[in-house]
Order: sequence, then structure tokens, then C-alpha cells
Amino acid sequence: MKEQHTENRQTNRKAETQNGWRGLLHKINEGIHDMSHIWAYEMKNTVKDEGVLIFFILVPLLYPILYAWLYNNETVHEVPVAVVDHSHSQLSRKFIRQFDASPNVKVAAYSNSIEEAKPLIGKQEARGIIYFPSDFASNLNTGKQAHVSIYCDMSIMLYYKAIYQTATEISLGMGEQIQKKGGMGMTDRDDEITIQPLAYEDVPIFNPSGGYAAFILPGVLILILHQTLLLGIGMAAGTARENNRYRDLVPVSRHYNGVFRIVLGKSLCYFMVYAVMGAFVTLCIPRMFNLVQLVQMDDYIGLMVPFLLSTIFFGMMISCVVRYRENVMLIIVFTSVPLLFLSGISWPQSNIPGAWRAIAALFPSTFGIRGFVRLNTMGATLADIRFEYQALWIQTTIYFFATCAVYRYQIIQARLHATESARKMKEKIMKAKASSEPA
Repeated sequence: MKEQHTENRQTNRKAETQNGWRGLLHKINEGIHDMSHIWAYEMKNTVKDEGVLIFFILVPLLYPILYAWLYNNETVHEVPVAVVDHSHSQLSRKFIRQFDASPNVKVAAYSNSIEEAKPLIGKQEARGIIYFPSDFASNLNTGKQAHVSIYCDMSIMLYYKAIYQTATEISLGMGEQIQKKGGMGMTDRDDEITIQPLAYEDVPIFNPSGGYAAFILPGVLILILHQTLLLGIGMAAGTARENNRYRDLVPVSRHYNGVFRIVLGKSLCYFMVYAVMGAFVTLCIPRMFNLVQLVQMDDYIGLMVPFLLSTIFFGMMISCVVRYRENVMLIIVFTSVPLLFLSGISWPQSNIPGAWRAIAALFPSTFGIRGFVRLNTMGATLADIRFEYQALWIQTTIYFFATCAVYRYQIIQARLHATESARKMKEKIMKAKASSEPA
């Protein structure tokens, strides 16, 4: 009897183990099936929802092309400038001749005062003003410092660069001639040493043409991916709430019965869409407009995978506050310019205050822009951007679990609302039955 009891117990344990494995496999199979259902539903909504389609497809396709086309001309030529010459001297006229002979600018008009030249700026007949004070020549002839004032139209940075750079080069050249005349050199070599005691050669790296597109566009491309992804996810969340009877983010359905299947199903849809759009924006656009592109494919994939994942989970996390489709525009759009500055490509990273650095570290775009600019424009490797790479994976982990917590709360709220609605409906039916019964 004892041996039979032991054998029965072993048989029961074996059966329980088999049932446990079968139950686990059943749960995994059910989870994969539900995740696939959620993925297919999100893909269908991406195509059917015009707002999501615009942010996920049309904006990433068209906006980078438009932006790159506007700044594709790395330099401008023959920028019109108005001249106000109160010196009326040989030196000021020499300066103006050399200024007008430059290929980047041209003298479009002469004015008697700055106030007279301002309407030319308003009419766009001139993009800048160059002003010579009355003591310009006298100060130069007496060994004093002379001043030339430059006023530029800042609506387009290329105009400012052309006018300011041309005036600077001419002033340096005239300064060298004045130094040569005042020097005590006996030979041409002595004059060269007087003008330039330390010889140097200016070789621009990472931006050979010194253009605006090669400087700012790589960072803007990453920011476009970041912002459009957040906008699309937020708009999809707003649509889900508007279509839900109880204005919940998660519907009451047997397919939405687990946190991980919801989060993974939705994120898989967004990742698949932006794997394609990200490759187009960051690989095809620079090639189309002949921008500097030094990135290697393995380094590129190593950066883009955590960047897209962290952005997706970050967008899903903050989408819980989106009550209506239009809300996401108010939350996301106004942050585009601040995020570009906080990334450190236009505002030096060393000069950003500590509080703003902490705020910048919350957004995946900060590390995505820094990493992509170094890989694509500077020829760095994944090892050279280890800090940004690790920061993106840390953000991915944190935002993933934060998203799971948010959706767990949303599932509980949806069930509570459904239970409360069922209870009210039951009470209403009971009251209707009670009122219909005869006294």
C-alpha cells in the first residue's frame, strides 16, 4: 500500500507539472495571439486615421525634403546691401569697392542716413546696411581704432553670414595694409612677419562649405522623427479615448487583458512604421541633397534602435494625459525649438545651465541628436558615443516600465468603469421590473 501511495503521488506530481507547462504554453500562445491582434488593429488605425497617417507618413516624407531644399544652397551670392557713408573719404570708398567686388554681396543703394535705408530693408530691396561714421578715415590716419557698423536682416541666417563675413574679411585686409605701412620692416619678409607673426591655415572640418544645411539639418532630421512619433502616438491615444464609451484609453476586451501584450503590440506597430520612415529620413535625405554622410550601417542601427524604442515608450507614457486628439498638438508642437537648443548643436552644451541639462536628459531627442550628428557628420563610431548609446537604453528601460504602469492603471480604470456601468444598468432594469409589476 505504501509503495502504491508513493507511486500515485509521483504520478500526480508529474501530471501537475505537465498541466503547469501546458498552462504556461497556453498563456504564452494567448499572449502572442492578443499581441498580434493589437498590432494588426493599430496598423489598421494608422492607415484609416487621417491625422495619424499625416504625422506618421506624410510629415516625415515631405517636411525633411522641404526643409533640406530651403537650405540646400549652403551659400548665397549677390546679397543686396545699402551703404551709408558719412566719411566720404578715400578709405571708405576703397572699403566699399572691395565690398562690392565680393561675389557674396553687392551694393544695391546709397543712403544719406540709416533711417533712410531702413525702408529698403522693409521692401527687401536690401538685406543689410553698412555704415561708415564721419570719423572713420581720421581715426585710421591718426592711429586710432575705427568702426564700421553692420546691420543685417536676420530672417535668413545665410544673408547675415554673407554680409558679416565679407565685411570682416575686408576689414582684416585693410588692417594688414595699415600695419605694413606703420611697420619698420626693411624687406617683404619683415612685412609678412609684421602682418602675420604666427602662420596658420584655416581648414573647416565636418562642414567644408560652412553651410547652414550641413550644420543644422542632421539634428533637425532626428527631431522630426521624435516629434512626429510623439504626435502620432498622442493622436492615436486621443482617438482611442474618443471612440471609447467611457473615454478610457484601453477598451474592455479579451484581447486587452494584459499589460505586456498591449504595450508590446502597440510599440511593435510604431517601431515597424518608423524603422522604414527613420531610414528614409536619416539615410536618404542626406544622400538626396549631397550632405556629409560618414555613418556606418552597424553603428547607425545600434543608435536608431534604442532611439526609436525610447521615443515610442516615452510617447506611450505621456499619451495617458491626452484626452482629445487636439490636445497632443498643444503638448508637443511648442517643444520643438526648445528641444533643438537643449540638444547642444546650436547652443553649446557646455554653456547650458545644469537645470536645463537635467530637463534635456528626459527627452530621447537629446541623446539621439547628439549621437546621430557625431556618427553621421563627424565619422564617429558607436564606441565614441557610448554615453549617448547607454543613455538611450536606460531611457528605453525606464519608459518601458513606466508605460506598463500607466497601462496597468488604465486597465483597472476601464474595468471599474465597465463594472459601474453594468451595476447601474442592472439597477435600472430592476427598477423597471419593479414598476411594471401590479400592486
